[in-house]
Amino acid sequence: MAISDSEIAQVRAATDIVALISEYVALKKTGRRWTGLCPFHGEKTPSFSVNAEEGRYYCFGCRASGDQITFVREMQHLDFVEAVRLLADRAGIELHEDANAGPARKERQELLAAMEKAVEWYHERLLNSPDARPARDYLRSRGISGETARQFKLGWAPDEWDALSNTLKMNEKILTGTGLGFVNKRDRRQDALRARLIFPIFDSAGRAIAVGGRILPPDPHKPAREDGRVEAKYKNSPETTIYSKRKSLYALNWAKDDIIKSGEIIVCEGYTDVIAFFGAGMPRAVATCGTALGEDHFKTMRNFATRIVLAYDADKAGQSAAASVYQWERQHEVDVLVARLPKGSDPAELAQKDPEGLRQSIATAVPFLQFRLDRVLDAANLSTPEGRVRTAEAAMQVLAEHPSELVRDQYLMQVADRLRLEPSALRPRVADFARNPVRREIPNKPPQEEASTRRRITSGPMPRPGLEALRLYLHFPREARERFIAQYFVNEIQREIFEGLATGSPVSEVIDALERSGEEEAASVLSQLVVDELDREYTSEDVTAVVSQLLRSAVGEGLRNVERELRDGTISPDVAMATIRDVKERVFLLETPHGEVAEKDLRSWLLTRSVSTP
Repeated sequence: MAISDSEIAQVRAATDIVALISEYVALKKTGRRWTGLCPFHGEKTPSFSVNAEEGRYYCFGCRASGDQITFVREMQHLDFVEAVRLLADRAGIELHEDANAGPARKERQELLAAMEKAVEWYHERLLNSPDARPARDYLRSRGISGETARQFKLGWAPDEWDALSNTLKMNEKILTGTGLGFVNKRDRRQDALRARLIFPIFDSAGRAIAVGGRILPPDPHKPAREDGRVEAKYKNSPETTIYSKRKSLYALNWAKDDIIKSGEIIVCEGYTDVIAFFGAGMPRAVATCGTALGEDHFKTMRNFATRIVLAYDADKAGQSAAASVYQWERQHEVDVLVARLPKGSDPAELAQKDPEGLRQSIATAVPFLQFRLDRVLDAANLSTPEGRVRTAEAAMQVLAEHPSELVRDQYLMQVADRLRLEPSALRPRVADFARNPVRREIPNKPPQEEASTRRRITSGPMPRPGLEALRLYLHFPREARERFIAQYFVNEIQREIFEGLATGSPVSEVIDALERSGEEEAASVLSQLVVDELDREYTSEDVTAVVSQLLRSAVGEGLRNVERELRDGTISPDVAMATIRDVKERVFLLETPHGEVAEKDLRSWLLTRSVSTP
């Protein structure tokens, strides 16, 4: 049943377009209009204008325009009716539709309502329950007051199997749909989080969508677990209908006002780091939610600020994927900087001991490339010509990672001055590294650079999804083994490694076999992958994401082969066009609820191609 024109008009009138768009874009009042950076194309100078009175927006750069409904449709990829329903929910307007209309909408409302109740329940437990005293003591020890706990709606999950699900009377659908619990082997409802400090995660509009749980430090007066199992420090909600890890930023709902005012956003590793920045007078900090900083995070952040400061510890910041950072800087027209925190300290500790030092570290943050260069130069032995030359080689490799020749040359001059070398002697080396980004070991490298250089073999020019897949296969075989096949790996070296591991032989035997067959590079990569430390907890969602990336690359190569066969006359135009259309449709479905079926279809197609193609 269609929505009546009068109800559509009612929804428009009840929706503040400035408030709506401000959930995605930093808007500033300019005369009678509101202006900001356009969310539909990259820009540094605001060309996006909003007329609050008329409920309209327009971009003078890309010419995007519309009203509240159009904006929601574009930002959330909804059809017209779905957008009207969403805005009606926001405004508390009941639409007169069929009782069967919008089951997905009803489910989303139920999940959001359940999550809100759960957050309130956890919060109340922390504030008033006797069993939450250790959690309250821990928070005080970290400088987090009761007022701060209330501001961030912190909570406590008791050490009970089903306290939340029983108290709130959650049925199985709601419990699993929110990620707050599950049904165990005894067919009983069970809470997902027990004996953990709760950090609620909200969307930019302030709706509770997920929770993160932290275990408390072990009590020396209590015995260890009988089974000897060590629990992960943090457990986060899984991906759900209302929560996407790769798109969510913890505390953005509270931070966005100061982000807009300052033009700066601070990115931390953890929830307590964010809270520490708020306490130190910088309420513009956010954190990723149990996942690495990625493309979708940058898409969100650039709508609010163009200065992005990474407030990680030095080692973690130094290990960030340089190529991705530079790509995001250019694509989203932002500046990525790194705060130089004292070695061995995190923002939460620094906020307690030296809040002014924390503020200074943000104020004096340096560009990402400058930070990486300083790491090389500060670790160098510059007392001998040999030491300066070795350092120059390492610095040129770092410079070569940046895509801009002009930027590289500016920093090259700085390196030349520091090392007392002629710029003309360095330019050919950085040009060579830029043209041929092969994996190299730096001879006699400084000890401080050894770990990051060792890691470079497995994070250099080889396709990253393939490397992530091999890591998952090595460390999570039971969960990952059935999801990967050799045809997914377009890189020959990675495919050789996978095929060796797929035999089921011990890794040492696989490495030996690779070396015996002359595949020394594959043996070298596998040797380092197998000892590479994991910097986070991987989940089934990570497996799905990696499979999706691998599939896209493999399918792309397969489609290029179809096009070559068409040119060679091996297949007819009708067959080629039908194949290309069918495969692209399934690739599109990977990110939808039909992703599992699409993955199976694409897998079958690749297997068929490998059999039929010589």
